[in-house]
Amino acid sequence: MNKSLKNLWGRFLFRDKGILPTTRLVLLLSFISLSFIVLSFFVTISWPVVLLINVFFFLFSLVDLVLTPSKKRLRMTRSIPGDLERGLEYPVHIVVENPTEHDMKAEIKDGIPQSFSRPFPFTGIVEKNSRKQFTYYTTAPVRGEYQVLKLYLRYQSRIGLWQKQMAFDEKDTIKVIPDMTETKQYLENAQKFLLHEGVTIRKQKSGVGEFSKIRSYVVGDDPRKINWRQTAKLQEVMTNEYEPEHGKYITILIDCGRMMGAELKKGNRLERSLEAALTVAAAALQKGDYVAVLAFSKSVKAYIPPAKGMAHLQTILKTIYNVQVDAAESNYAEVFQYLQLVQKKRSLILLFSDVKTFLHEESALVYLKRVRQRHLFFMIGVEDEILRKRAANPVTSLEETMIKGVAQQQLLTKKREKAKWEKQGLLMIEAREERLATTAVSHYIDTMNRGLL
Repeated sequence: MNKSLKNLWGRFLFRDKGILPTTRLVLLLSFISLSFIVLSFFVTISWPVVLLINVFFFLFSLVDLVLTPSKKRLRMTRSIPGDLERGLEYPVHIVVENPTEHDMKAEIKDGIPQSFSRPFPFTGIVEKNSRKQFTYYTTAPVRGEYQVLKLYLRYQSRIGLWQKQMAFDEKDTIKVIPDMTETKQYLENAQKFLLHEGVTIRKQKSGVGEFSKIRSYVVGDDPRKINWRQTAKLQEVMTNEYEPEHGKYITILIDCGRMMGAELKKGNRLERSLEAALTVAAAALQKGDYVAVLAFSKSVKAYIPPAKGMAHLQTILKTIYNVQVDAAESNYAEVFQYLQLVQKKRSLILLFSDVKTFLHEESALVYLKRVRQRHLFFMIGVEDEILRKRAANPVTSLEETMIKGVAQQQLLTKKREKAKWEKQGLLMIEAREERLATTAVSHYIDTMNRGLL
């Protein structure tokens, strides 16, 4: 197909510009043709008469086309958020300006990526000498950076025999970031966020932490923390309140290897790990701790040095929002070597990875023993729900018995391997995908409150 034919075909595919007949014009032509066919059975109609009537109708339609609003006078603009969270619905506003003296029936499409939900085309009437805002809702299921370049408009003539189509250059850059719902829920109410999943923030170890404030004594407080000086002054029992020490270092490792691409109910393991990692980072930054993040697969993909303050959360988000699963096995040995070079201070290392794959990495155990000498290590992964269900399902046939036996054997093997690693002080846990963030945050809070770091 040569270039001219491609351009012509593009016009009929609702791209760039073009002129198209409407359904009304096709129906009128069909009606005229059918009328001539029916009349031919009763009277004799000469060809000049048929030709004259068709020419007259064609000229009439051209007059209607000429009276169509000029393309140069029309304007379209788009308003879309720069950052969209994966899987959430967002409104997009499109404004059409019609400065002409005639009402215009418009049909609109937006040039958003094919992976987005696309409720197109949508139509409406734009009155003369006015502007009208159209709103549609879209959802982005895949993280990444996207360029939206054009808006497409198709509008009809006054009588509705012809319609013109055109494209407006309206460039926008859209970043699809991880779903931050759990992070926002934690920042709004940490205790409620953890209680929703059946997890409570454990009480702090007595005598550990920094002085926070003096408050009224309530039932259940430690009597040893009563502030007798303030009690005597105010004639009310007052107690000292302590909180965990701030300024600790948290290092979050995110595995982007092949096994992290396994699909779950919502997204894959990497998507869930990113969302949980951001929630832990927000919790640590809110407490005044330093947070570093490292994403890796066969090599280090991204590293954010430790820093504190909630502004650092945006730095983390901008760096890792677009990391993707690699079609390669993760190189744990290399990432732990790299970690020893960049993280000199004692920290809590939180690794989001696939536990089953990690347990078979014997070479990583050597490097982890060195890391364990200076840092605390905790690994968390998404539980294999299918394996768990097959191991617990009742059996009614020989085939189901064999499947259940294999599933139980795999669970026992994993449990035995985890026990071997935990003897080295390397804690591991698997959580359901919907509880991954709460489990990770709960472990972080428990570690800080017990003064283990």
